[in-house]
Order: sequence, then C-alpha cells, then structure tokens
Amino acid sequence: MQPLPVTAPPPTRRPVIVWDLVLTIVLLVVLVGLTAVLFFLSFFLAFAGDSCGAVECNYDVMGTGMVVAMFGPPIVALLALVAAIIVLVLKRIAFWIALVGIVLAVGVFFLGAAITISGVPPTA
Repeated sequence: MQPLPVTAPPPTRRPVIVWDLVLTIVLLVVLVGLTAVLFFLSFFLAFAGDSCGAVECNYDVMGTGMVVAMFGPPIVALLALVAAIIVLVLKRIAFWIALVGIVLAVGVFFLGAAITISGVPPTA
C-alpha cells in the first residue's frame, strides 16, 4: 500500500470589498476632475506678473512656480491613480490613496502658486 501524497490546502482568496471599490472609483473620478480644474486655474497665475512694469520681478521664479502648479497636480493624480489600481487588484483597502492624492494635488497647486507669487516683490 502506497502512502497518499501530501498536498497543501488551496490558498484562500481575498474577497472583493465592494464599498471600498465603489468609494475608490468615486474618489478617483473626483481627483481627475479636480486635477482638470487645477490645471485650468494654473493659467491664471500668469496674471501675477501684471504689476511687473512698476517693480522688478523674478521671472525665473514665477515661471518655475507656474510649471509646478501646472504639471504637479496631474503627476500626483497619475501616481495616485496607478497606486490605487494596484492596491485594488491586490484586494486591499484603497480609498485612502485617492484621498491622499486629492490633498497632495491641491497642496502642490498651492505650492506652485506660492512660488509664483514669491517672484513678485511687494509694491510700496
């Protein structure tokens, strides 16, 4: 009589967390919409240089701030989107990634706006 072969139990699969999937998708859509709005608003930072005829402005700093405000939020949104999809495929909680992406996108936009405004000296 031959011994029976020893087999490992089949690996258990994680269940899909439906509320997290729905919430993550909704938050990612909000993130993409917010990113589009921030991208549009970044063009208005060019008006920071309206007073540059009366005072000497640092155009390099202003340009750097505009680039940060223009391209920072889409980069953050793309990274958050990819990270959330990877985490969802692994069937882990992922809604927090979209929330962090929203906060970081807004923060990067305001950082770029602050850099742009710092290139304009205060008028007396």
